[in-house]
Amino acid sequence: MRTLTATAAALFLAAGAVPAAAASPSGPAATDGVWRMEGYGTVLVLRGGVMQEYQTTSVSCLKGDTSRQTGPGTYATTDGSVLTVRTVHDRDHALLAIDSSVGHRMLHRMSALPADCGRPAAKDPRTSFDVFWQTFEENYPFFAQKHIDWQAVRDRYRPLVHKDTTKDELFDIFSQMVRPLYDAHATVMDDGRIFGQVRPGTENAGPELDAKVKKYIEARDLKDASYRQDFGAGRITYADLPGDLGYLRISGFGGYAGDGAPYTAEQAELDRMLNTVLTRDRTERLKGLVIDLRINGGGADTLGIRIAQRLTDSPYLAYAKRVRNDPADPTRHTHPEPVPVVPADATRYTGPVAVLTGGSTISAGETFTQALMDRPGRTIRIGQATQGVFSDVLGRRLPDGLAFGLPNEEFLTRTGRTFDGTGIPPQLTEPVFTKEEFDKNRDSAFDRAVNLLGGRG
Repeated sequence: MRTLTATAAALFLAAGAVPAAAASPSGPAATDGVWRMEGYGTVLVLRGGVMQEYQTTSVSCLKGDTSRQTGPGTYATTDGSVLTVRTVHDRDHALLAIDSSVGHRMLHRMSALPADCGRPAAKDPRTSFDVFWQTFEENYPFFAQKHIDWQAVRDRYRPLVHKDTTKDELFDIFSQMVRPLYDAHATVMDDGRIFGQVRPGTENAGPELDAKVKKYIEARDLKDASYRQDFGAGRITYADLPGDLGYLRISGFGGYAGDGAPYTAEQAELDRMLNTVLTRDRTERLKGLVIDLRINGGGADTLGIRIAQRLTDSPYLAYAKRVRNDPADPTRHTHPEPVPVVPADATRYTGPVAVLTGGSTISAGETFTQALMDRPGRTIRIGQATQGVFSDVLGRRLPDGLAFGLPNEEFLTRTGRTFDGTGIPPQLTEPVFTKEEFDKNRDSAFDRAVNLLGGRG
């Protein structure tokens, strides 16, 4: 699951704003001050080589992450992500970008930090409840779509909270509140515990399922491969199949370079795989490529875009991003920011592609699937619908130490459609890792892809 802090989430660009690459260079003197993000319920203070985040709602302002300046306009988070701030148009507007996320966030200068942010936060259970409920109320975009009356949820659960309610009891109450959303990006966390609920009939893409499926595929589907190699700590597998077909399995968009590795190391390992696999000889020889995302737990959207750039000779639109930006109106959003796929300056494969998906294709696995939908050339999706969670996770903390996350963004197709909740449907439906498939030693989606790409039906 892609879990990013508020200051490390993908950032949006308002209509007419200058992209970060084209923004005028500006050092700390130009960007120091107090800034409110458009959407996201976040205020940032940049001063003295530090970026301090404040997580805000209409009833709260809590201190969030602290990032340290590493260069003009750049800051490093505690998890190693790199944030870049540049002014645009004038000194009162800026863009914030994160190295591992697509898009930008617009920042508007404020004259001062809101008064609530300078007062100590109450740590009683009812305050925690109110901040939790209000954060969803002001940021979650999908209550109407999921037929959830969030006010009724408050009316039901707030009377259960009193001054002696324990943190464990609050964890359980919050978990019950978000359970009916069936949203894998709506989570509750405490001391290593995490509650998240996937869509009914699907399974989370955890390590055990990933290991089981990988072993099954290697024994069944890749037994006749002439070449096979793992990359990215085993999260990526490439194999040459009979009939001049290629097979690329990606179980996540991250975790390639070890725990705590910066994004630059993740990107370098992905590039190593792409350069090793997409040789001139292979790209000229391949008649088709199977990309298997059926067990994919997500990660960095930018890594998916990086792969898409090696699969086209023509630029095209991957998707557009927008964020809910009105606390009182869930139908209002920022202007969508286009996210392009620009052909990489490297060897590229542009032939037919079959993308395998299922209910355990989650988050960045889904945004990569969406980024291939309008890919020039023949691309077909086979299997089952993806999980249906696309937004980065807006991470939040409560005064009592509990933490939680929620989505507040939408990824749009060129026609303005989103697939939140339902997931991206396949064009050809096949069972994906069901008990019957395992019991009968079948992999129907893989076989369908190989037959189509090999010209056998």
